[in-house]
Amino acid sequence: MSLARRNLFQDKTRLALSIGGVALAVMLILILKGFLTGMNRQITSYIDNSPGSIILAQEDVVNLLGATSLLPEGIIQKAETIRGVDEAIPILSQFVILDLHEKKQPAYMIGYDPKLGGGPWELISGSEPRSKREIVFDRIFADRHDLKLGDEVEVMGKDFTIVGLSSGTTSWMTSFFFVRKQDAEDLLLAPNATSFLLLTTSDGASLDDILRRLNNISGVNALTKKDMSANDIILFANIFSAPLKLMVGIAFLVGTMIVGLIIYTATVERQREYGVIKAIGAKNRFLYQIVVTQALFASIAGSALGILLANGAAQWIMSARPQFLIVFDPVDSVQALLAGLGMALIASIFPTRVMAGLAPAEVFRK
Repeated sequence: MSLARRNLFQDKTRLALSIGGVALAVMLILILKGFLTGMNRQITSYIDNSPGSIILAQEDVVNLLGATSLLPEGIIQKAETIRGVDEAIPILSQFVILDLHEKKQPAYMIGYDPKLGGGPWELISGSEPRSKREIVFDRIFADRHDLKLGDEVEVMGKDFTIVGLSSGTTSWMTSFFFVRKQDAEDLLLAPNATSFLLLTTSDGASLDDILRRLNNISGVNALTKKDMSANDIILFANIFSAPLKLMVGIAFLVGTMIVGLIIYTATVERQREYGVIKAIGAKNRFLYQIVVTQALFASIAGSALGILLANGAAQWIMSARPQFLIVFDPVDSVQALLAGLGMALIASIFPTRVMAGLAPAEVFRK
């Protein structure tokens, strides 16, 4: 509508502020949602990239990262006798505190057999641990502490040599590091101990049937990788998701208030013009369209700009702080545009009420 367009572009500073306010609100919404998605991926990164489709844990243990698990002796042989199980890959895992440059750093140790698997899924340099007291560190974690191949680090009172650097094995909460299972047993003073079994299954095998048979074994709990990932997300991510979702809601309200205030101000300033239009026979519906069109233009333009800003800001954040992962799903952009639409519709409520109560005779007296 020409009248709505003229009103919008008559004060370009006000229009820029309106679009900019929505853009910043949408950018914040996308960044927070992207951070939450990235956090979920980091939490489940080991499970997602580990071999097998079933994880066998100690009885009553339903998390990989959230609980200590110790499987009964002889469980590997018992698991491999289950029809449909091809291979049982043992790992020994434990959260430990590393003392790096006089700073305490939590990290998650994975002890594994390099011949069987269960270790780092992407080595960017070096090799897997083959000899006694060799370790693979995450690249980002190593960079943060000025560590490189050949350096020694102390793990639970014993020195290990960094022989490999992995990728995709860190998060803002903690990082994974990998040693041989024999070395992990030595560190934990637990010979032949196993925390979890990663079970690969035959093609066409029924997972439900395998799970039922495994759970009949005393002292263990069998879950699909998908279920264990979901449990880890519930345990860790949900702690942070509530405040993040609250901030998303606040950002939406701020964007709505900015658009609403600017459109309301523009409407009040032009009451005389609208009074003239109403006096010559214009219906309220026509005036409502003017207000909604202005709000829609500002909100949609701001949303599009916000999407661009969010992508740029995400790249800058991950470049400056690589331990943070920000992931935008395609649906997030659609939701951002819908958020802009919602801002426009809600922001139009008060200006349209001004229109509805506008009496031409009263306007002309002012």
